[in-house]
Amino acid sequence: MMVEFIDHQREAHGVEPICEILPIAPSTYYRCKRLQSQPDQRCARVQRDEVLRPEIVRVYKANLQVYGARKIWKQLNRESIKVARCTVERLMKTLGLEGVRRGKRCITTIPDELADKRQDLVNRQFTAARPNQLWVADITYVASWSGFVYVVFVVDVFSRYIVG
Repeated sequence: MMVEFIDHQREAHGVEPICEILPIAPSTYYRCKRLQSQPDQRCARVQRDEVLRPEIVRVYKANLQVYGARKIWKQLNRESIKVARCTVERLMKTLGLEGVRRGKRCITTIPDELADKRQDLVNRQFTAARPNQLWVADITYVASWSGFVYVVFVVDVFSRYIVG
């Protein structure tokens, strides 16, 4: 992006004066231009990434655009294209590819911003000198085969046991 801007403005102002204003060194600009004209000079990782990107897209599209990084990685290795799973993950992220996730997202609460908020009656001091002096409650949900089950726990702060 910056290199393209310098390319457009270099005839009018020159590379070095533009680079003094922009946060880029002239040597960085010239290196980018050299690597554009001589792609074989780029590092091995960048060269390998350019070979892998079309393969990842091919496998992704061949499988109805539902495969995630793990399945694409396995498919590439089955096709004798040796690649690390983390590399597939990184390249899929840069390509904007994402596998389909199973299940449905559970929205547990939709907070009402206008509703009165419950007061913190213990001021975050969860200590007690004797049993049954302070009980606290918490609600959570647990996934089950038929959906989500909501569970409420009442805990005695002194003994740390669930009492209800």
